[in-house]
Amino acid sequence: MPSVSTEKTVTTPTNDYLATHYVQRSNWLRAAVLGANDGILSTASLAIGVAAASVAREPVILATVAGLVAGALSMAAGEYVSVSSQTDVEGADILREQKELEDMPELELQRLAEIYEQRGLKKETAMVVAQELTNHDALGAHIRDELGLNDISKAKPIQAAFASGASFTVGGILPLLVVLFVPLSFVEYSLYGFGIFFLSVLGALAAKAGGSSIAKAVVRITFWGTVAMGLTATVGYLFGVSLA
Repeated sequence: MPSVSTEKTVTTPTNDYLATHYVQRSNWLRAAVLGANDGILSTASLAIGVAAASVAREPVILATVAGLVAGALSMAAGEYVSVSSQTDVEGADILREQKELEDMPELELQRLAEIYEQRGLKKETAMVVAQELTNHDALGAHIRDELGLNDISKAKPIQAAFASGASFTVGGILPLLVVLFVPLSFVEYSLYGFGIFFLSVLGALAAKAGGSSIAKAVVRITFWGTVAMGLTATVGYLFGVSLA
């Protein structure tokens, strides 16, 4: 009778499998969605407001291009400054943690053990884990488990600035194309219609990339887009200065 192997085959996860967690995309995805949303919304809203008070195409084009350039630079610079501030805070906390490890290692070991105990480990097990991780990389253990910092959540100013500025530019170009090629008499309504369509596509793509509900994302982004563009158009009509 042939022998039957009872050994189980252990499948080692590949790098592609390990990289499927959506949270790993959170840093650049947040900046990209924010930039593209602002690019579409602010540029379309600006164009609608100017078009509502203009009888010629040139002022609308000029305002749209100016808003696109200024917005992209502002988004990139603002994202870089804000994320850099976060990096400074993280760096200061790491230096403080390093000093505490040098000055009071026993207390820091106890703190680490308490963290593991709060997460469900028995008191004795928590202390053993804390000691082993401290022996391996004390600062790394405290950065990860006490400060809550890791490679995924770590602030990346350059990446955030580039993602935000580039996505704003891409988003802002879409309303500009409408302003350039749609007849002026229909440009306001076209900007609104295309703006909602662009925002819907953005919401769907962002939800797909982040693994969240597409319907919820589309409803959320189009609702606030409608409000913003509607209010901007109202301002243009109320002030109604003829821009020739």
